[in-house]
Amino acid sequence: MTKNRKGTLFVLSGPSGAGKGTIRARVFEALDGLSYSVSCTTRAPRDGERDGVDYRFVTPEDFAAHIAAGDFLEWADVHRHRYGTLKSDVEKVLNEGKDMFLEIDVQGALQVKKKMPEAVTLFVVPPSIEVLEKRLRGRHTEGEAELRLRLRNAVEEMKQRDRYDFVVVNDSLDEAVDRVCRFVEQRRQAL
Repeated sequence: MTKNRKGTLFVLSGPSGAGKGTIRARVFEALDGLSYSVSCTTRAPRDGERDGVDYRFVTPEDFAAHIAAGDFLEWADVHRHRYGTLKSDVEKVLNEGKDMFLEIDVQGALQVKKKMPEAVTLFVVPPSIEVLEKRLRGRHTEGEAELRLRLRNAVEEMKQRDRYDFVVVNDSLDEAVDRVCRFVEQRRQAL
């Protein structure tokens, strides 16, 4: 990426369990010049997650202070927790001419698109709700009530897919990653 241009903000979202994180990680392995914004959250870390790497784990009080100060580009209540992206993180990277990925929920993605119409939105969907349920159960990270909430939310989130610039069905991980990589490269070449 050159210093002459502002970077592109790619916003990746989709329902919990659709494969957003895995796709993003594989795209980062395949393409150079991408940065990732680490979101803030009020939820507790899952096994293996590291503060400042996977998320910034903050208290509800600290999150509320960021809201009051206007620090977030987007934030939302999702699955009974709060998640948000700090404006300063995004602006720094984009102003350096680098491309950035946000991996966020539908509410947040639509907020970003409203504030930054030039942002490029990508939506990941599973091939079916049954496959999504199997993936969520296979993670073993949520209890039954949390899993049911995520499935209900997924049905609602998938109704928003037409509001995105690009939709990819994650029926084959390799193919989904390849489609996202091609889309990112096409967007870069268009600039």
